[in-house]
Amino acid sequence: MGFASRVRAITRSDHAAAQGMAYFDALLSGRLDRAGYTALTAQLFFVYETLEEAAGEMRGDPVAGAFVAEELDRLPALVADLTYLVGPDWPAHVSASAATSEYRARLREVAFTWPAGFVAHHYTRYLGDLSGGQLMRRALQREYGLDGPGTRFYEFPGLEPHAFKQHYRHLLDTAPWDAVEQDRFLDEVSLAYRLNTAMLDDLGKVFA
Repeated sequence: MGFASRVRAITRSDHAAAQGMAYFDALLSGRLDRAGYTALTAQLFFVYETLEEAAGEMRGDPVAGAFVAEELDRLPALVADLTYLVGPDWPAHVSASAATSEYRARLREVAFTWPAGFVAHHYTRYLGDLSGGQLMRRALQREYGLDGPGTRFYEFPGLEPHAFKQHYRHLLDTAPWDAVEQDRFLDEVSLAYRLNTAMLDDLGKVFA
């Protein structure tokens, strides 16, 4: 089993737990109002603001830099979505939740100085965007009447998801990490899933 396959196998339960959150269930079944959906977009903005700042720092790293691709950048799409959903003054109306702030703090702690830690968070977010995120886009467009504007976050123009994911998994398989570093990476991926789940749980307490 290659390392990428090992990552997928070990984190399968973490992924399932995130998908099973009450907030996600309410969101994808159309039981939330638009404010309930917009709240997720706002929290994602704060996460990606920090993660993509870290990507700028890691771009020159001989290992982590290979994972950084401009086609993945989500901040411009999130800004466009929030402008559409909230208005041009959206920064005055959104703030990071306690769980999102904890998520950002962990990114600050590891993603700017530890290459494998950066990749762990990068993997957890972007490969999810390219997989389940595409199913989410279709559900959101159907349930909330959004067609393009408001769901730009889930669009990756010019990028073929399947081919890119294969390339990404090849990078994981060939990353020059020893067994100890691989285990640290896996622990950080699991933590990234838990931080994401806590963020969704915060949203669920308000909207679900």
